[in-house]
Amino acid sequence: MLAIERRRLIAESVRSRGVVSVAEMAEALGTTEITLRRDLRVMAKEGLLVRTHGGAVQPMGLGHEPSYHEKSGQAAGEKAAIARLAFSMVRPGDSILLGPGTTTLALARLLVNSPELTVVTNSLLVAQALMEAPRVEVILTGGALRRSIHALVGPAAEESVRALRASQTFISGNGFSAERGLSTPSPLVAATDRALASAAQQVVVLADHTKIGQETMCQTVPAARIHTLITDSRADPNELAAIRETGVEVRVADVGEHEQSSRAAR
Repeated sequence: MLAIERRRLIAESVRSRGVVSVAEMAEALGTTEITLRRDLRVMAKEGLLVRTHGGAVQPMGLGHEPSYHEKSGQAAGEKAAIARLAFSMVRPGDSILLGPGTTTLALARLLVNSPELTVVTNSLLVAQALMEAPRVEVILTGGALRRSIHALVGPAAEESVRALRASQTFISGNGFSAERGLSTPSPLVAATDRALASAAQQVVVLADHTKIGQETMCQTVPAARIHTLITDSRADPNELAAIRETGVEVRVADVGEHEQSSRAAR
């Protein structure tokens, strides 16, 4: 296969999935990983993608906010593994806050059978996922609907959690780096996420490898305010080391055979 054809197929995969893996793409195209990495380097210089540890992601401006639909197919196996590790941190009787996002939604689905729990959320999808949870009390914040992420944001959402005090907040975002901590493209979303973080004793960030080392326009929570980062084993180890140096506890979820099979099938 000619290089131009390989790169066209790589570009199509990045556009449709948002993220590609070197190993998966090399196998799909019947080429070597060395050749695939060379292709990614060339395409990154041309601005067609952004290289990450072990692959590449779709290039996005600092102010671009991906919709729920855009994010739902990205790194699904890794997000499931992160959600399971986050689930192990939740204890019966806890009061927690859950922000919007595909990974926090995966966590919410694991909480359905919790014996006793209070969940405060501004995510309509999280609230819907917990609708049938018989022993989980769900408190939905007020706020203005941000349709792209199916969440309530703005001053009313911030005010509704201001007087609360929960054990943990589980939030996500669009980028996480040692220098800026958690960030997101939208000032409204950033302000609401900060309110969720301020209402908890511990802030836990759920961020798959595509977000590690990335920075977007609005800082949500600085690294100094974050207790734990849960990511997956494909995250850049050098960036994780830098994040640990800021005092953040970094927990890495291993992606099991089930998630690998699911990822390979997409």
